Amino acid sequence: MGDYTKVSQDAFETLQLDAGVLLSAFDPANPAAPASADIICTTTGGINIRCVPTYSDFAEDVDNVPNNMMEFKHLDGWDCGMSFSNIKFNQASIKWAVGAADTTGTTKVVPRRDLAQTDFADLWWVGDRADGGAVAVKLKNALSTGGVNIQTTKNGKGTMSMEITGHVSLAAQDTMPMEFYFIAA
Repeated sequence: MGDYTKVSQDAFETLQLDAGVLLSAFDPANPAAPASADIICTTTGGINIRCVPTYSDFAEDVDNVPNNMMEFKHLDGWDCGMSFSNIKFNQASIKWAVGAADTTGTTKVVPRRDLAQTDFADLWWVGDRADGGAVAVKLKNALSTGGVNIQTTKNGKGTMSMEITGHVSLAAQDTMPMEFYFIAA
């Protein structure tokens, strides 16, 4: 066997297993099995989590400077979010999908013309690791940016595609909208 045909000793321990769960509340310092009321959605097909930087190259139009010279690179911001298909059709999950909406009792969600600061909320994804620990992602100031997209099927279950985006707050302008946590077994 060659010198570079190897795998790290912690390769199995750090595998993330199964789809994980979307939660309205989670404490990575004191992890516990989630309460049913904290589970936001029942997903199908997994959960896509993204945290993508956007950059500007301040020297892209400067003569004799090669593209992507690190000294001229500028970080503009981050596009952080989660996308998934939900099969839980209740008021709370429809409210998450709509984003800017009001609820009445437990039976009605009405889209609103104006966005309210209360429409933003933190969203957690927590997934198991092979070593018995967990991985958690906190999407801060999350809001639906994909709207409601419901797909029904003959002899099957309906799904609701959801696109949730994290946002920077005016009150904490240097705090980016996503955090990653690694929780020991």
